[in-house]
Amino acid sequence: MSLDQLSAGTWNIDPTHTAISFTVRHMMLSKVRGKFSEFTAEVTIDADPLQSSLVAEVQMASIDTGNDDRDQHLRTNDFFDIENHPTMTLRSAGFEGSGSEYTMHADLTVRGVTKHVDFDLEFTGVGQDPWGNTRAGFTATTTINRKDFGIEWNAPLETGGVLVGDKVQIEIDTQIVKA
Repeated sequence: MSLDQLSAGTWNIDPTHTAISFTVRHMMLSKVRGKFSEFTAEVTIDADPLQSSLVAEVQMASIDTGNDDRDQHLRTNDFFDIENHPTMTLRSAGFEGSGSEYTMHADLTVRGVTKHVDFDLEFTGVGQDPWGNTRAGFTATTTINRKDFGIEWNAPLETGGVLVGDKVQIEIDTQIVKA
């Protein structure tokens, strides 16, 4: 598979077949998983697919970790401060690679702080759905340090360590549809 299978033009994200999720350590023992349910994206595939662009925006209030109390705490100034920073944005800054394995260089903005982040990008192919639409699939993964984005809150544990890990794994699994 190669990005050359993608036709140039505008592609729309399919929100019902897209997941934006994260994983972070809790108490140094297990992982807490969460997702965001409200997001938009603009995808433009260039004639040279490595020159394509992506701009995505996530509504931070849509966070869901399966625990309402935790979600409410994550929305506060201790973490995302959604009152002052209601969105997280991702802007591609270039692509490189070949076959089905690529790197997406991007600028990620969380809590008003923008950092350069590289995502491992897997192109999973192109297909036609039963209604004649052309679809393409991607999985993008990266690991960030939340403190790089000003998310500092934590609580020490009596046994050593801290309540919340610093490393956050992000995964975006998406289908896009040719406009």
